Amino acid sequence: MTKTADKIRFKANLSRPASPKSATWTFLVLPASASTKLPTRSMTSVEGTLNGHPFQATLEPDGQASHWLKVPRALREAAGAAVGDSVTLTIAPVGQEPEPKVPADLRQALAADPAAGATWADITPRARRDWIAWITSGKQAQTRGKRLAVAIDKLASGQRRACCFDRSGIYGKGFGAPQAAA
Repeated sequence: MTKTADKIRFKANLSRPASPKSATWTFLVLPASASTKLPTRSMTSVEGTLNGHPFQATLEPDGQASHWLKVPRALREAAGAAVGDSVTLTIAPVGQEPEPKVPADLRQALAADPAAGATWADITPRARRDWIAWITSGKQAQTRGKRLAVAIDKLASGQRRACCFDRSGIYGKGFGAPQAAA
């Protein structure tokens, strides 16, 4: 983890998402006072501890100028926490952004277009994550397919960033924390 001065400490409540009802993961919304200390209102990777148990994760924007964290069941259990508990977190931005998981359809399209693949290989992990988020944020399969085709064309022409993509969700409300189960 980074130096002590860079660490952000806070408490948050664990919630279970309302949908799907079978979800075994939990989430928490960062308090605004913690979120504002992060370098960006958009997706940002952090390392830290949850009730003293170490983790590394990517915080998601909540569309309200803050962030939320998906807490997998294994992390919650290792930290000895349950739904409804208040947990203590200490986080700091990671030194180097991790590589995002590339969806199979995008991976295949990049392999089929050498120019797009070359640009993809040359951009930062954060830029790759933006492209993935833009492609996958379409609600319908048709929209996702169109975005995938546009992304490959733009990458093949050397465009390095997803155009007009609001990474924070503040302006387009494209992101949000899950709704908590009652």
